Amino acid sequence: MDTYIVTGVAGFIGSHLAQALLKQGSQVIGIDEFNDYYDPLLKHNNITSLEKYSKFKLISASIQDLDWQQLLQSVDIVYHQAAQAGVRSSWGDGFRDYTTRNINATQVILEAAKRVKSLTRIVYASSSSVYGDAVRMPTPETLCPQPVSPYGITKLAGEQLCLLYQQFGVPVTVLRYFTVYGSRQRPDMAFHKFFKAALNDEAIDIYGDGQQTRDYTYVGDIVAANLVAGKIPEAVGEVFNIGGGSRVTLIELLAIMEQVIGQPIRKNYLKRAVGDARHTSADITKAQQILGYHPQVSLLEGLTEEWNWIQALYESATVNPK
Repeated sequence: MDTYIVTGVAGFIGSHLAQALLKQGSQVIGIDEFNDYYDPLLKHNNITSLEKYSKFKLISASIQDLDWQQLLQSVDIVYHQAAQAGVRSSWGDGFRDYTTRNINATQVILEAAKRVKSLTRIVYASSSSVYGDAVRMPTPETLCPQPVSPYGITKLAGEQLCLLYQQFGVPVTVLRYFTVYGSRQRPDMAFHKFFKAALNDEAIDIYGDGQQTRDYTYVGDIVAANLVAGKIPEAVGEVFNIGGGSRVTLIELLAIMEQVIGQPIRKNYLKRAVGDARHTSADITKAQQILGYHPQVSLLEGLTEEWNWIQALYESATVNPK
């Protein structure tokens, strides 16, 4: 039986990935420290569906406190999703959390992995933030990364560590996610904040003129890319853009959200935030050719799914909508 580790299993993407693996009948070891970057109650909600599976084992601990060499002995693939997220909060005193959770934690796993020859893959979750204000759209993996935020720097450092450990025979694959959305999205992420504000009839904050663009990727497509990336031999040592093919301006996005919600969204324009890339657009040619990756979910379809989840989440008695 295949056994997988998913770090950050109680998070947005990690919980979806673990659920997909469990549905396939696999054994999943989920690791999460349930830190307070956002309400841990939301993280516990995320794993409710996972705990119904007998083949799911939860380890509630920091990555750096675990005996990874022992953990990896019976594991086929590690999906390393855990990270300290957030571009804007990566400035200032909080940067230590980013170096600890994005760089040091990754190194701990890699250091153990070089002594475990039975491990077939480590799939590292990176970010389009490594590109910064990319000079080419769509952006290929060959473009030199130039992060414009401390967060982006730490994700790039994690990538470089993964590729460096190939010298010891560690089989790694790097996936650069482009603006992921869908159910279980973190409360600090844009779509979650926008839908929550609409639910409370509050204005949403727009940083800048609203003409910035993002390549939005549905979480189900991200999961599909991970599953393939862990299995394809040709993916070892490679870096892939994983985008959704849904690049629109923020203003266009809000128009689609209004269509989903069925009412206008009030807007509060603010100064552009330092560290936010102006535009992102993924060239997914390489992922198409090697992984057979093709995003399946349209922006309208994915936003409708997330809106339904948001309504159910905040209408429950367990989560405060304010």
